[in-house]
Amino acid sequence: MKKLLALMALALMSQPAFADEAPKWSLAIHGGAGTLDPKQMTPEKRAAYEADLQRALDAGAKILAEGGDAMDAVKAAIVIMEDSPLFNAGKGAVFTWDGTNELDASIMDGRDRSAGAVAGVKTVKNPILLADTVRTQSEHVFLVGKGAEDFAVSKGFAVTPPEYFATPARREALERLKAEKLSALDVDHKFGTVGAVALDQKGNMAAGTSTGGMTGKRWGRVGDAPMIGAGTYADNRACAVSATGWGEYFIRVGVAHEICARLRVLQGANWLFPKGAEPEQGDRTYQSQAVADAVMADVEELGGDGGVIVVTPSGEAIFSFNTTGMYRGRATSAGVNEVAIFGGEEKASATPDH
Repeated sequence: MKKLLALMALALMSQPAFADEAPKWSLAIHGGAGTLDPKQMTPEKRAAYEADLQRALDAGAKILAEGGDAMDAVKAAIVIMEDSPLFNAGKGAVFTWDGTNELDASIMDGRDRSAGAVAGVKTVKNPILLADTVRTQSEHVFLVGKGAEDFAVSKGFAVTPPEYFATPARREALERLKAEKLSALDVDHKFGTVGAVALDQKGNMAAGTSTGGMTGKRWGRVGDAPMIGAGTYADNRACAVSATGWGEYFIRVGVAHEICARLRVLQGANWLFPKGAEPEQGDRTYQSQAVADAVMADVEELGGDGGVIVVTPSGEAIFSFNTTGMYRGRATSAGVNEVAIFGGEEKASATPDH
């Protein structure tokens, strides 16, 4: 209760205003958070990551700028990252202990909170598209393994051969993990999960997340990425969230839903503010950042790490992470368009520091 009261007090503090443009749209993407060492980031490697992040950002932003739906923007951005071997999703996914690539994904529409998710699929090129098909063409939310693959075939998805997903770097990571008896955290310097969150010009929000999980995962392990409420959540009344990190802790905190639930309270409870003193745009930016940071602090307190991307009904595009870096980008109708890797690289005018 004390933390909530402190957060309410912080929300009342005056902050610089976010540009108020109508109609608004906003997009944020991520390609994984983790212990990134700037000394190991060569100019060539950085350029490659930034190029693919920018391609994903541009694909989603184009849809939103032209009046398209948030759902379509989220899918467009994630498909590009699933198709890139640089990220741990789709092509380039990490290997399980048994030497296979098992893919997870989820997506959610903030208009009606419809959602779809898949886990443990091995033959679907773009799991985010299958997750959306579960949402739109089945009575279910979550399908796993062979059942999800059978559903994919029944809906016209091509069967993708296993060798498509494999890359030498990911295979080497598994071999090193086994040979040196390491943990996944020792060989995976970042959680390469990808995700996107969007607000469209009609005021609708969406969120999606896709991943290959953790190197050397066993026994059908599933993390937070395909779990609605943990790795993905969208609600037009509050926000859209996609997470990346140590999934077990994000599940325990219920990170994505927790952020939206706290923001819904702050945005919808007028009694928090004296009459005529409702928060201006900049105040909303500050309180949204404070909420995201508080939930990530909870994850860290339990022993987990990672990050989140958040968009809100007011148009903010926010990052929060407790690692040295997170591959990320954002674009808005206010003119922001940027990609970043390490902490503190965003433009000072885009949003308060986190």
